[in-house]
Amino acid sequence: MKAAPYLLSMLVCIHYVFAQVEQRPPYQHSLINQPEAVSLFGKPLNRIDFPANTKVQLDSHYVTALGKYEENPDDADNIIWLGRRAAYLWRYQEAIRIFTEGIRKYPDDPRMYRHRGHRFITVREFDKAIADLEKAASLIKNRADEIELDGQPNRYNIPTSTLNSNIWYHLGLVYYLKADFQNALRCFTECKKFSNNADMLCATSDWLYMIERRLGKLTEAKAVLTPITQKMKILENFAYHRRLLMYKGELPIDSLLNLQKASDLDIATYGYGVGNWHLYNGRLEEAKKIFEQVLAGNYWAAFGYIAAEADLKRTQKQ
Repeated sequence: MKAAPYLLSMLVCIHYVFAQVEQRPPYQHSLINQPEAVSLFGKPLNRIDFPANTKVQLDSHYVTALGKYEENPDDADNIIWLGRRAAYLWRYQEAIRIFTEGIRKYPDDPRMYRHRGHRFITVREFDKAIADLEKAASLIKNRADEIELDGQPNRYNIPTSTLNSNIWYHLGLVYYLKADFQNALRCFTECKKFSNNADMLCATSDWLYMIERRLGKLTEAKAVLTPITQKMKILENFAYHRRLLMYKGELPIDSLLNLQKASDLDIATYGYGVGNWHLYNGRLEEAKKIFEQVLAGNYWAAFGYIAAEADLKRTQKQ
């Protein structure tokens, strides 16, 4: 008689396991501990651990996107959102496979190349990112721009970027990461044409300023800073805004970066700006020290982290 509850419990467990297998997302890695990327120094890069409440929210959004995809896997928006939701969970290889499917189904949709190109940047496959984003740029010619909804909205729930601005922004970024500053300048100059609010103006201007400084164009770099003021209404790009004010001399350097109190994301974002400022002002050792502190954190998907990685690797050759 005592065996009956035990058998019932076993049956329940077996049913649960099979249910979980059946519900496994079609793109999910079979081994979740596999690295998502490899750094420019050859270090395996794994998914980070999210706070419990954040993980629950991200998982919920992913499950919703997966449900919509399973209802209609040929819908372009369903493919894009499933890929984006996977990427927010740092499942970048999965996201790349999803967008690759989207490209196969919609080879003339610039959004597919824009999002896959973004994630190729994240996993340090820069040449593939350039190919995708240049393709996206060619596909948006003579097309009306469109707002790109945020998967992780700011507190005002107001999108600040568009498809065109994001394509040119990410293309400029990957050229910057490869130290191809002429092409980076070309792309961010295009991006600025679609930067129609304070947030995007700051994001674009920050990279433009750094590019002009790398090219040794001090007059042009100062001109980038002219429209940047402390009174700008910023919804989300506070780091870019503060970095620009630092470049103008309106904020002290030490007000941006407190290495003892800052989060890994803040160190990556502000740290790269401060380290880069030292670099093009001839303080190579100080720049390298800050870049190393950025890389000591775990927020390896941040653009500041990737840029610090790329610059530190180049400085080691000097």
